[in-house]
Amino acid sequence: MKKENIIAVKSFQFALRIIKITRAIQEEKKEYVLSKQLLKSGTSIGAMVKAAEHAESKKDFIHKMSIGLKEANETDYWVELLHESDYITKEKYTEIKDEIIQIIRPLASIVKSSKMKK
Repeated sequence: MKKENIIAVKSFQFALRIIKITRAIQEEKKEYVLSKQLLKSGTSIGAMVKAAEHAESKKDFIHKMSIGLKEANETDYWVELLHESDYITKEKYTEIKDEIIQIIRPLASIVKSSKMKK
């Protein structure tokens, strides 16, 4: 039996949340530019984690996970910007911020430990 990839599950669930948030921002606030950036980076995290599961080499794995980490950091930026410009509430911001930190920390750890094992 294959062990569940927790970061893959978390990043997929996060992507679903980002899709819903983006839809709400676009429908309720009629904001499309910043929300599209959030959608792109927020859904890319999981895509990179999924791609890393079938990496061709250790170097490829590190590269894909590093891109996932960069996308997570970019998502954090867009979330903060949307909050500071009043497109998302403080409550929503706090929830998303907590989730993205729960993704960034293990991704950073995976990238760091994988580089050390080269």
